Amino acid sequence: MDGERENVSVYVIKEGDNVDWIAETAGIPVGELLWANQIEYPYRLAVGQSLLIPEGPAADREQSRRELYSFGYAYPFISRETAEQTLPFLTDLYIFSYGFTEQGTLIPPSSDDAWLIRQAADAGVDPVMVLTPLGADGRFNNNLVTALMEDRRLQERLIWELGRTMTEKGYRGLDIDFEYVRAEDGPAFAEFTGRVRRVLQVFGYPVSVALAPKTSPDQKGLLYEGIDYRLLGEAADRVMLMTYEWGYTYGPPMAVAPIGAVRRVVEFALTQMEPGKILLGFPNYAYDWTLPFTAGATRAQSIGNEAAPLLAAQYGAEIQFDEQAQTPYFTYQDEAGQPHEVWFEDARSVRAKLALA
Repeated sequence: MDGERENVSVYVIKEGDNVDWIAETAGIPVGELLWANQIEYPYRLAVGQSLLIPEGPAADREQSRRELYSFGYAYPFISRETAEQTLPFLTDLYIFSYGFTEQGTLIPPSSDDAWLIRQAADAGVDPVMVLTPLGADGRFNNNLVTALMEDRRLQERLIWELGRTMTEKGYRGLDIDFEYVRAEDGPAFAEFTGRVRRVLQVFGYPVSVALAPKTSPDQKGLLYEGIDYRLLGEAADRVMLMTYEWGYTYGPPMAVAPIGAVRRVVEFALTQMEPGKILLGFPNYAYDWTLPFTAGATRAQSIGNEAAPLLAAQYGAEIQFDEQAQTPYFTYQDEAGQPHEVWFEDARSVRAKLALA
């Protein structure tokens, strides 16, 4: 193939390309190309769309997947088909999520998680419980975090509940996802995380903690001030950097995870904790903004990364690639003549983030 392929693993679609020609030129079965890129009948392609070209024996690729620690968050109401297709690519599955009351009682997910725990275990993937301080309205409740941080007995009851439930349900790890932690609760939050880890490690359960994307220790904002990278890096077995949501539902159109912003978070994290503890978050979703953007009024629609090229093909839009953000995007007009802008992730943006890792 010509220069449109990058590092012989990605091919960028040109006018007139089709899956049969691409597969034949790459020397792979067309079914393998379709599977690797989640392309479904009638196999519509958009100009500028990037395709991953599988290389080497399938057995070698499967082995390389298992050597890379990879996980994904999933609600228990995920479709069985999606879970079945995704689990072979994961080492851990983070099941979202358990909440808790001010009495230290766990609140289970709204949908039964037993089937997903079982399906993950059957696939050789560790199911991980996610603990969040979600209120009745489904939002993160920092008042609940404060109540927990100020009451040692409440923490002990909650930790006991966690251990009992994880053992009964078959979970194999815990992820603590507390967001909007107040600055004054930061040290106690790190102590709580360490306390959970010390108890659960007796049973062989690793503990991870999700961290807002900071670039300095004194970064302002409710999302950041209570998250101490150094203390939490010491307290947990591993940390997950939430390196996404620069482009978000209520913000202006832009890349969800521009590589420069991601890099700055990683570089800061490396000054605060052991590199081997760090997990890099990746957005497996896209946003579709209606234009013009109006602050406080425009609300982007979340779509799947695999749906974005289909949308571009449907409206005849050419996909562009922002070299600075290392992220694809395109614009289109819907049937009503309303302009839209879409930012998503593709094989090129994935490769940039893997290279950073």
